[in-house]
Amino acid sequence: MEGNTAWLLTSAALVFLMTPGLAFFYGGMVRAKSVLNMLMMCFGALGLVGVLWMVYGYSTAYGTDIAGLVGNPFDHLGLAGLMTPEGDPTESTVDVAFQAMFAIITTALIAGAVADRMRFGAWLLYAGAWVTLVYFPVAHWVWGDGGWIGELGALDFAGGTAVHINAGAAALGLVLVLGKRVGWPSEPMKPHNLPFVMLGAGLLWFGWFGFNAGSAYAADGVAGIAFVNTVTATCVAMLGWLLVERLRDGKATSLGAASGVVAGLVAITPACAYVDTWGALVIGVVAGALCSLAVGLKYRLGFDDSLDVVGVHLVGGLVGTVLLGFVATSSVVGEDGSDGLFYGGGAGLLGVQVLSAVAVMAYSALISVLLGLFVKAVTGGRVSAETEVAGIDEAEHAESAYDFAGARGGRAASGETGTPPMEAPKPVPAGKFEESAS
Repeated sequence: MEGNTAWLLTSAALVFLMTPGLAFFYGGMVRAKSVLNMLMMCFGALGLVGVLWMVYGYSTAYGTDIAGLVGNPFDHLGLAGLMTPEGDPTESTVDVAFQAMFAIITTALIAGAVADRMRFGAWLLYAGAWVTLVYFPVAHWVWGDGGWIGELGALDFAGGTAVHINAGAAALGLVLVLGKRVGWPSEPMKPHNLPFVMLGAGLLWFGWFGFNAGSAYAADGVAGIAFVNTVTATCVAMLGWLLVERLRDGKATSLGAASGVVAGLVAITPACAYVDTWGALVIGVVAGALCSLAVGLKYRLGFDDSLDVVGVHLVGGLVGTVLLGFVATSSVVGEDGSDGLFYGGGAGLLGVQVLSAVAVMAYSALISVLLGLFVKAVTGGRVSAETEVAGIDEAEHAESAYDFAGARGGRAASGETGTPPMEAPKPVPAGKFEESAS
């Protein structure tokens, strides 16, 4: 019991790190004038959802079932009845802490779709309403005792439906309401800091081991299977993304590598304890290739998903959830598992997986559109065109990420103007070059 508690608390801390990691991943992908706003949207979600989860979110997701749709929010209002040091870690504050991190990161994922243009206050209003009306109930559908998706027998070990399809569909609904960025798609909007993107992807991968292996709720072999499959699928997904880039564009990019990592992590999340190595490889390579192709759909269909939340999280979540209907095998998890089509299980599991994916996608997208319209009516939703062009950081937070004046040695701050004269290079005494080289 103590070992399981320790592993679950460690996993909760790992998943917590994913939100700052996401902030760096997204922050590097936006333009320099928007990076602080992107970081703040992630951290804002962390603060807001963390409070709502403790007050009524956990109970709404995991309280006594009401018609298979939602938990009773009054069962554990303010964590009543849970604030005790003893008990099963799956029914105590240990579980509250672990699942809180899932609610936070799921909400923060949506922010990348509306980068550069959404007011910070509007984002917080949307995030609080969405997590209440969508994430908490959907978490109950999938993982709550009596939730209708779980009762159908759908497999979702760590969040393919509840997290990634949910967030990706919400992102699509919100961008349709807010509209395109000024200048998109004709104006190039390249990432301003690719090392940030790579750092963020690395932190996400690190934290994802807690996300997936922690969902075993025990320090046991199932956690080990989830951990190994997370490595396997993510590695091959990165290679799959880079291969598509190489064939399509002639180059393999660092942005592609980071994006492939995230696509693989997303796709293996629902499947990590239900597949063998071959299944993990299939899920990973399909996710890497398909997500690499899917991120270009926004240009053809005309929706401005700034940082490819739809292309990576919605598509990746669908890949992992649906492919479980083909590659799930009970040889991995024993009697509790189900077999997919490729392992002699018939089409039953596939049908359940498709149904659960479509239901979550439709519900989340619909509510997201309605919430987006409400937020737009109340707050305006997005900043003005002039503010967007000048940079949202200064307008929303009265800060900028980079002190360009200071980088010039403070000349602008001191009132000096113009370009400083270049000094002639000083001659190097004979023999000094050889000394320094040695």
